[in-house]
Amino acid sequence: MGDKNTVLEMNNLKTYFYTDKGVIPAVDDVSIKVKKGQIIGIVGESGCGKSMTSLSIMQLISPPGKIADGEILFEGRNLVGLSKAQMRSIRGNQISMIFQEPMTSLNPVYTVGKQVAETLLLHDSSISKQEAKEKVIEMFKQVGIPEAEKRYSVFPHQLSGGLRQRVMIAMALICKSKLLIADEPTTALDVTIEAQILKVMKKLQEEVDTSIILITHNLGIVAEMCDYVYVMYAGKVMEQADVYELFDNPKHPYTEGLLKSIPRANVDQNKAKGLYSIDGMVPNLLHLPQGCRFHPRCEYADATCRVLEPELVDTGNGHMVRCLKYKNERG
Repeated sequence: MGDKNTVLEMNNLKTYFYTDKGVIPAVDDVSIKVKKGQIIGIVGESGCGKSMTSLSIMQLISPPGKIADGEILFEGRNLVGLSKAQMRSIRGNQISMIFQEPMTSLNPVYTVGKQVAETLLLHDSSISKQEAKEKVIEMFKQVGIPEAEKRYSVFPHQLSGGLRQRVMIAMALICKSKLLIADEPTTALDVTIEAQILKVMKKLQEEVDTSIILITHNLGIVAEMCDYVYVMYAGKVMEQADVYELFDNPKHPYTEGLLKSIPRANVDQNKAKGLYSIDGMVPNLLHLPQGCRFHPRCEYADATCRVLEPELVDTGNGHMVRCLKYKNERG
C-alpha cells in the first residue's frame, strides 16, 4: 500500500492523444510523489504537459486522449480505471482543482454562491442549505471577495475576471480537500490579489494539512510556495529536487535557462541586454527530436545528445536530472 504519509503517487504515467496525424505523448512516463501537507510545484513552458498531468489525476482526459499506461495512487487507491461515479465522489471532495480559466468553469445560469454551496451540499448530506450559504459567504471573505453577502447572489458574468477566479478558489477550498491541484491559479490576477490568493492557499495547507500541486510557469511563486519541484519539458520530467536545491544548484540546462529568465530587481538596466530567453521553441509532440528532447535548444548539446535519450539520474539527495552529462553518476 505504500507510505501512509504519501497522499498521491503517480508511477510511469503515460497520457497519449490518438489523432489522425499520429500519437501525441502529452504526458510521457511521468512519476510524481506528493506527501501529506506538502506543496509540490510543476513548472515548465506552455505545452510541456503540466496541465495534462493535473487533468489525468482528475480523470478528466477526453477522447482522443486517454491514459495509456501507469498508475495514479491516491491514498493507495488507483484512480486509473475507476468508474465515473467513483471518481465523482472523490473529485471536488477529496481532490479539488482550481482551473486556469474561471469563465469556462462556472455555470453562467446559476448564481456564484449557489454553485459553491452546491459543492458542499453534494458531498455532505448533513448540512442544511442555510449552513452551506453561511459557510460559502465566510469562504468568500477568506479569499478576499468584497461585499461577500451581496456577491453570493450574482451571476458569473457580473463579476470581473479576478473575482471569478476567487469564486473558483473558494469552490475548490470549501470542502477542505486532502489534495488541491492549482493550475496557474493566479494567471489572470494582478500581483496584489495574487499575493492574497497564495496566502489563502498557504493558510489552508497549514490549517487542514492539505497537500497542494501547484502548476505554474512563474518561478517566483514556486520559490515562495513550494517544498519540492518538478521541471517538465515536452511531456517528460527533466529535473526534480527540493526547492532550495533546485534554485541553488540547477543541473539541467533547461532549468538553468528558466532561472536565468526571471527578471532581477537589482540588475542595472543600462548594463543588462534585456531579458534572457531560451532560444527556439517547445517541440511539436508529433515530431519529437531524436535523442534528448531539449537538444535543439541546448547550448551544451553534442552529437551523443542528438542520438541517445537520457534517463532520469539521481545525483544525490533526491535531486534527479535527465541529462547525459550525469549518466555516469547513476547507481
